[in-house]
Amino acid sequence: MSQSTCANPLLLEWVKEWWDTARERNSKGVTTYKHAYDSLKACPITFEHPSSLQQLKGFGPKLCERLTEKLREHCEENGLSMPPHPLTKKKRASRGIPAQEDADDGEPARPAKKAKKPKAYVPAYRSGAYALVMALSNAGEGNTGLSKADLIEAAQPHCDSSFSAPSDTTNFYTAWNSMKTLLQKELVYERGRPLKRYCLTDEGWEVANRIQEAAAPRASADATNPSTASPGPSMPAALPGTSARAAIAATVLLDDEDENTTQPKTTTEFENVVADGAAVVDDAAALPSCTPIRLAPGSFTVDLVLDNREIRAKTDRDYMQEELAKRDVKSTVRALELGDALWVARCKQPGWLARMGAEGDEAVLDWIVERKRLDDLVGSIRDGRFHEQKFRLRRLGVKNVIYLVEEISMDATHYQKYEEAVQSAMASMQVVDGYFLKRTLKMDDTIRYLASMTKLLKSVYEGKTLYVIPTRVLTTKNYLPLLKHLRETQPLASHHISYPAFASLASKSKNMALRDLFLKMLMCSKGVTGEKAIEIQKVWKTPNEFVKAFEQCGSGEEGKRHKMDLVSSRLGHLVGRKKISKTVSNTLAEVWGDP
Repeated sequence: MSQSTCANPLLLEWVKEWWDTARERNSKGVTTYKHAYDSLKACPITFEHPSSLQQLKGFGPKLCERLTEKLREHCEENGLSMPPHPLTKKKRASRGIPAQEDADDGEPARPAKKAKKPKAYVPAYRSGAYALVMALSNAGEGNTGLSKADLIEAAQPHCDSSFSAPSDTTNFYTAWNSMKTLLQKELVYERGRPLKRYCLTDEGWEVANRIQEAAAPRASADATNPSTASPGPSMPAALPGTSARAAIAATVLLDDEDENTTQPKTTTEFENVVADGAAVVDDAAALPSCTPIRLAPGSFTVDLVLDNREIRAKTDRDYMQEELAKRDVKSTVRALELGDALWVARCKQPGWLARMGAEGDEAVLDWIVERKRLDDLVGSIRDGRFHEQKFRLRRLGVKNVIYLVEEISMDATHYQKYEEAVQSAMASMQVVDGYFLKRTLKMDDTIRYLASMTKLLKSVYEGKTLYVIPTRVLTTKNYLPLLKHLRETQPLASHHISYPAFASLASKSKNMALRDLFLKMLMCSKGVTGEKAIEIQKVWKTPNEFVKAFEQCGSGEEGKRHKMDLVSSRLGHLVGRKKISKTVSNTLAEVWGDP
């Protein structure tokens, strides 16, 4: 059924227009408008008033209200009478009043609204349509048009999204899809066969002129304030603590677990760089003394390191690295043991750190990014990876953790089941864990954010002195106490460790202590978070002690009740996230106690 033969062609045309706009903007309303369009197109019934559309799939009160307002504007512009609301018709019929007697029910007739002047179309700044119009206008009037390849090459510098690769692997839309909108609005026309060439219409040139007028104040402001012209924002004066962390991450303005690939993280070559300690060091007097390696300003550069799984798709593995290069940000790709992106201070003189008591040529800075697509965040919450990853980040002592969530489009029905859990997890990582949460719409936004953060951190760190802790004094047991001691006693100094030492401490393949293994085993049970696992481990030090505690509860029905209440009776007095509920206690009894 074509749009012209539809029972409600005018309403269908408006829904189609909003659908196209949503696709162009890659907004979350694409699915809603598509369902509404398909449903209205297939319906053989003619509706007098848009409010009656609520009986169709995809039409809710808000969409019907928007259509009602659109119809009212259409009627006013064309001198037509607005059809009465179905409820109003029923009220009049119940009173025996003819429908055409609009003012006979004692209520004053509502004055007609003044016709609104249609708003002139101007594409969003650095959108696909904006870039195409800019490229065609720069070609000059009287030209024979540009081919698709030439037009894409000329338009790409003006657009934040890619014209060749979809910004989100869950759909097939690129910035080139904006051409359809320009053709429909008759701002661009095609000429020539078989090789199409694209030119601006007279209306298109008017839009181009409006873009130039809108761009003039922006260019003037950038010239007046150079700091606004650069991708990165102004920087804080120092990075002493949490407030500075939030200030840096928050000032970078913008407005998959990673893709399943056949290339998993490999076992680190630095696995045994840091030795295992005999016991956890609790006394500051027992901490090793050392003279940190000094990295003077100008002796190093700040560089971005990406995990080798940070790819757009299996067939487009270098997309992120190439897009960063276009923004003058050089990045290194390797298998990271923890996180998806981090920054290092790379010595300009090779071998300097090795001669001074540390491995390699890089020191890890106090900034790390954990990137999650929205669908993978849901999956990690369901299977427990979310809490396990936060626990591992905490064990590394990284001061500034950025949790970056790409809010890609998801099936609404599936997402609604976990929406509350996702919102709770996001609030927890900010309030409880102290992480900075950054939300982006797609990978291109993520790339811009990483580029801005890299330029900002270069300006912050490359002009200051860094201190690297010699690896020989580090063990798995004294690292966190030593780092905490240095930060408390020397708050103005910036202490770091070499990248090999960091990779060794973060290695998943490292033989972990029994305590860490026990914590991971506990967190496999539903409802046991990292905080709860730590509290359980404080009471029962090893898995053997935990199992024996259940055995001592006895057998029979009475013993079963004691097992169910074992953990909650000992830890039920705790408050907040550490408290063990009876439900969690029952779950642990089923796993660790005798069946």
